[in-house]
Amino acid sequence: MALLKGKVALITGAGRGLGAAYARLLAEEGAAVVINDIGKDAHGRFLADNVAAQIIAAGGKAAAHTADISEVAGGQSLLDTALEAFGAVDILINNAGILRDKSLLKLEEADWDLVLKVNLKSVYAVTRPAFTWMKENGRGGVIVNTSSVSALAGNFGQSNYGASKGGVWAFSNVLTEEGRKYGIRVWTLAPAALSALTEGLMSDELNALLAPEHVAPAVLYMVSELSGQRTGHCLFASGQGIRELKLVAAEGIPGRGKDASLDAYTLAAQQARIFRPEAALTVMDFSQ
Repeated sequence: MALLKGKVALITGAGRGLGAAYARLLAEEGAAVVINDIGKDAHGRFLADNVAAQIIAAGGKAAAHTADISEVAGGQSLLDTALEAFGAVDILINNAGILRDKSLLKLEEADWDLVLKVNLKSVYAVTRPAFTWMKENGRGGVIVNTSSVSALAGNFGQSNYGASKGGVWAFSNVLTEEGRKYGIRVWTLAPAALSALTEGLMSDELNALLAPEHVAPAVLYMVSELSGQRTGHCLFASGQGIRELKLVAAEGIPGRGKDASLDAYTLAAQQARIFRPEAALTVMDFSQ
């Protein structure tokens, strides 16, 4: 039996790349998908309409949504489109994003604001109405928010992008706690894949290794019953592999209570306990 039979999924930024790969796979597994994207092809057609048409032609269920989901009204209209077309929402995948890469000293306010609006505010604008509907209808659901290794590990020239994606990671951590009692599971995804954001920047070998289709099965696992009741996890996924990413603490040293604070000399003497040894860290090399 199809893993997502009877489910309805909303996917932002799904006109091409990762989002389109998710939409096609989820539709193959029985989900009705609402494809959001404001982009157009060379002929002026909305990319969302193209993907929806392809899914319908293949025997699946799909609807297109082309409003700007970085605005609250656009997030609400995405939910409205799902309810009008399919009567419910069970899955939300926040995938939309843009790049405006510049080192900090060259980064202007407009590029900072735009990236934060599209990459982070859209997650709020889309998730709030969908989460509300899931809660009020007692149906539960699954939400997948797209972060990035640029946020968790850093990448030169991406302070705006990294900040926006770090905000998504933090948002997911909080939403996990708020969703537990309503049966709403929350995941964070840090994909490494060829997309509209990276087109033309990689070799043919890397393009094959980082095809979006390598990430889509991880998303299917997250949103299906295969992942059980798991919530609050962050997965890195690509053709390079899949692994959980998480914040960990070193052994540390105890404080001295309210009567005395630790001094800087003590911290310097206890550095081996305060910091995790390099051997305990997994270094993720995306250049290979």
